Amino acid sequence: MADFLNVSSSLTGRRWVGPSIEMDRAAEALSQDTTLPRPVCQVLARRGVSAAEAESFLAPSLRDLLPDPRSMKDMERAAERFLQAVKQRQKIAIFADYDVDGGSSGALLVVWLRAMGIPSTLYVPDRIDEGYGPNEAAMAELATNHDLIICVDCGTLSHEPIAAAKAADVIVLDHHLGGETLPDCHAVVNPNRQDEDGALGHLCAAAVVFLMLVEANRQMRVDGATGPDLMAMLDLVALATVADVAPLIGVNRALVRQGLKVMGRRERVGLVALADISRMDTAPSTYHLGFLLGPRINAGGRIGQADLGARLLSTDNAQEASAMAERLDMLNTERRDIEAGVRAAALDQAEERGVEKALVWASGEGWHPGVVGIVASRLKEATNRPSIVIGFDGDVGKGSGRSVSGVDLGASIQKLAAEGLLVKGGGHKMAAGLTVMRDKLEPAMERLSELMAKQGADQMGPADLKLDGMLMPGAASIDLINQIEAAGPFGAGAPAPRFVFPDAEIRFAKRIGESHLKVTFGDGMSARLEAICFGAFDTALGPALEKHGGQRFHLAGRLEINTWGGRQSVQLRLEDASPA
Repeated sequence: MADFLNVSSSLTGRRWVGPSIEMDRAAEALSQDTTLPRPVCQVLARRGVSAAEAESFLAPSLRDLLPDPRSMKDMERAAERFLQAVKQRQKIAIFADYDVDGGSSGALLVVWLRAMGIPSTLYVPDRIDEGYGPNEAAMAELATNHDLIICVDCGTLSHEPIAAAKAADVIVLDHHLGGETLPDCHAVVNPNRQDEDGALGHLCAAAVVFLMLVEANRQMRVDGATGPDLMAMLDLVALATVADVAPLIGVNRALVRQGLKVMGRRERVGLVALADISRMDTAPSTYHLGFLLGPRINAGGRIGQADLGARLLSTDNAQEASAMAERLDMLNTERRDIEAGVRAAALDQAEERGVEKALVWASGEGWHPGVVGIVASRLKEATNRPSIVIGFDGDVGKGSGRSVSGVDLGASIQKLAAEGLLVKGGGHKMAAGLTVMRDKLEPAMERLSELMAKQGADQMGPADLKLDGMLMPGAASIDLINQIEAAGPFGAGAPAPRFVFPDAEIRFAKRIGESHLKVTFGDGMSARLEAICFGAFDTALGPALEKHGGQRFHLAGRLEINTWGGRQSVQLRLEDASPA
């Protein structure tokens, strides 16, 4: 494949890859068969959408895309037991993971049950003291005074802890990779069980919980009863889907699209308080969920009070919400400071070890277990390799890993645990957690590197910049951006479209703050466009554009609408450039 605009190494060292000839032809055919602008057709062609499907794809309907919950094993059984507990007013405990997906999943159940007049107990384990997932002491304790325990976003591999809950029934609603055997409990609903076909494997745990509630409402209708309004709960499902980096394909697109609309109504006091403290001043988007709200909700589980995020999402008390949002915001600032120190040390260590291998890893004494996952993400982004970061407390190391597209990390981590190299480990394709003893660290990482190499992880170069085509400044309008947005939402599994403005003339370039750059560029005639490049001076991009000396550049990035003082304008989120 030829380099797009002959860019084999841009100012950030990336090769530019444009649409293939087949993709261009498909986009051309789409633009002839529909009335849609060519840039929109380029995005649709990349998603494999035909002319006949274009209309429904641009307006995804939950009614059309929502799968039958009963297509998942144990679903009817889980919903029946759940409703039995509701009818008999039994005591229900919800054991939730401490991340956004776990918090949203727990909140969905708390809110649904509250609407039915049923109180419930929300239990979120402490990351440091208890670790991920159900533990024997907590489960045994919950079972002594509850009739039903529902484990959300965890539990699929928790054989012993679930066995410890002898006095109660246990339902697992999860999406993490299942083992060969399932825990002995009332029901395990998980699209990633070994005996499922994987068709719904892209769902996060909150989406699985939502489908269980859809099935519960259906069973209630059969009995002539009415359940709570589930559409009003889609803000929680959207938040979890984006924050858990679930691919925005199939029903996930509709869940997020609809959930963003619900969130825009500002009816959930916890999310309103968090949006306000995050200074969100425009309609919610996937960016807000992934980068403003998600990290703050996660901060409680990472370095503070584990259940803070779930409690914020489920509260109906505005004052309480405001206090919790403020606390989470402070914890998030603290988390960023802790993360910065660990990231610098991990990057130095990884570079010393060599970042060309199939696995990039780092470990350190006292590295906070709450930030190792974020640091693993940063290592992965910097190296385009699967990455593991482990923090040791004595001889026990707790770590987290992030993978790159096409390399299944979760299955490999599970294999290591089965081989006895890890105390425990699990996850899914793109992310995993693990516990390792110090004396097994080197052999475990060596074996994992071997498994990553078998999947081709050592063959990857710097991440290519994939581009959807070219645009001229005069064609970039608010109208066009709105039409492109209709092909979204964009995120994991559905990257935001990127366009190149070729042979651009830099009219104005100014450094903003320490490392950002503001640019005005044009086509040499009357049309001009504003651009913002965050972190421009962390690469060669900033200096080259600031001191352009009249040289022209190809500019690549994502189009967005900038709202300032009540007015909207087109802006390019500049990501890369190359001398023309």
